[in-house]
Amino acid sequence: MRAADKVRPRDDIAALLPQLRAQRGAIVFTNGVFDLLHIGHVRYLEFARDLGGVLIVGVNSDASVRALGKDPMRPIVPAAERAELVAALACVDYACIFDEQRPDATLRVLKPDIHVKGAGYKLEELPEAATVAEIGASIVLAPNVEGRSTSALLQRIRESSGQ
Repeated sequence: MRAADKVRPRDDIAALLPQLRAQRGAIVFTNGVFDLLHIGHVRYLEFARDLGGVLIVGVNSDASVRALGKDPMRPIVPAAERAELVAALACVDYACIFDEQRPDATLRVLKPDIHVKGAGYKLEELPEAATVAEIGASIVLAPNVEGRSTSALLQRIRESSGQ
């Protein structure tokens, strides 16, 4: 399957999940911006995939990235391209783009068994924790890859170009 074919609306993915859950086991969901894909992203997504039989990745839309208060230049890569890049990874089964700042609506539609976030979060402070509990899922924190983030990558680019 081509990467672009793995990027679908969340309702379309949700329709596939009962059969996928029966065939392959637990549904794992994670989300993020995934701007300038790097090794930290790959290791994070591979960790998430190892937790279940299916990995779905929610990618923040361009508007939601701006609403999150990231660097004013972000996102650098448009949402459709970011989602296709994430979907191209072997560990990712499907990707969807969502417009909200937080993935609560997507979690309610997909109803995954496991929701993965980076270890930079604390379970008690995770904004979508109540939604995860509401749908009966569990939260797993993935280890961070130190020094590997889009922000750090952008900083290195700025420093190397003298900005």
